[in-house]
Amino acid sequence: MTTYLLAGGGTAGHVNPLLAIADALRAREPDAVIIALGTSEGLEARLVPARGYELVFVPRVPFPRRLNRLAFSFPARFNAAVSGVADLIRSRGVDVVVGFGGFVSTPAYLAARRLRVPIVIHEANAKPGLANKLGALFTTKVGVAFAGTSIRHAHFVGMPLRPEIERLDRAAMREEAENFFGLDHGRKTLLVTGGSLGARRLNNTILESAPALVAAGWQVLHIQGDRGEVADPHLDHYRLVDYCDRMDLALAAADFAVSRAGAATVSELCALGIPAVYVPYPVGNGEQRFNAADVIAAGGALLVDDAEFLPGWVIDSLVPLLADTHRVEAMGTAAASVGIRDGSARMLELIIQAH
Repeated sequence: MTTYLLAGGGTAGHVNPLLAIADALRAREPDAVIIALGTSEGLEARLVPARGYELVFVPRVPFPRRLNRLAFSFPARFNAAVSGVADLIRSRGVDVVVGFGGFVSTPAYLAARRLRVPIVIHEANAKPGLANKLGALFTTKVGVAFAGTSIRHAHFVGMPLRPEIERLDRAAMREEAENFFGLDHGRKTLLVTGGSLGARRLNNTILESAPALVAAGWQVLHIQGDRGEVADPHLDHYRLVDYCDRMDLALAAADFAVSRAGAATVSELCALGIPAVYVPYPVGNGEQRFNAADVIAAGGALLVDDAEFLPGWVIDSLVPLLADTHRVEAMGTAAASVGIRDGSARMLELIIQAH
């Protein structure tokens, strides 16, 4: 019996591939012990237990960006986090540590290295994060979601997708999806999502543009995120929801998407052949722009800067695009050409090789 420690959390971009690999491990080794390592503040606090997996919390100890009181206490707090993970690895007999990036992965990598436990890494973003760059110094088993990701020992595996996404038959599930969200069976659906944390610019622009989109013959399924930034205008053929736990059904209903360019979102849309307009998150290290690079080069999506994604752009550019049925279909085919549906199986092979 093998014991796996899966470390990662914060946003859906880390949690979803972690859950996908947990499901793949459980399917391959029903008697395996699977422990997830996360924080109490991230999405994993809700999603991991809901999926039926054990979740152990580690303190969130971000690297200090400026010299202040927290900076002076950082070494002691960080060392305590590493020691806590090492105690967990020792007491539970962990055989392999699989990291997905984020704050919790760094102490997991260092604890595993201290105890000489094999490490496997999955880097979801085209521009790798600091935690995984560090972890890649301690292992040769590094899977990446995008072919051009620059990190040591990179193996292109694609994104591990949740089983319900990996096996999704959109045509077969469409009627159920439309019923679930209360959508019209006779209209094409524009899916709008800002990801797990939402997106103010995207939400406000779509809300203002909704009448024009509906007038163009489309219906809008708008997942605004659980911050509740916009109020429902109660417009016909416009469905506003907060965080969605049935993204498989949302994707089954979608004919086109407007979205942030998070790694998981880009990977899921491409795997399912859904054309999109990506509006990269404008803060951070710019990884979202890189995440969308391959599908844009293939012609399966458009990229619009956050500052330019305004109602005028939607009316002048998006509405005419949605009216061009042949172009939308061609974009869907192009998106599918760069999509990967077996990322979980590919990543599983790296894990198997590690122990």
